[in-house]
Amino acid sequence: MKYLLLGILLALVGVLASIVIWDIEMVTTITGVIGLLFIVISLISSGVLVSGDRMRANLATESVKDRNQRNNVSFSSALIAIPSFVATILFYFLLN
Repeated sequence: MKYLLLGILLALVGVLASIVIWDIEMVTTITGVIGLLFIVISLISSGVLVSGDRMRANLATESVKDRNQRNNVSFSSALIAIPSFVATILFYFLLN
């Protein structure tokens, strides 16, 4: 729950910063970049972007504690990205 709240806070900061610093048209860009950044972090930490051989080697050599920590980071960063994507979609349809 705290990661979702952190995502809401980051989306709100992105919306306010883009309105104050730039223009309301930049809201979709700024919040989209925030969401994309955390999705990329989630993909990298989950190991989705590696080949099958590398994934097999990673799974064979890591402990259960390390695997749980990796999955936790991946899930947490995906939760942080969700509110930014919701704000991006909302402002995209409101502005167009």
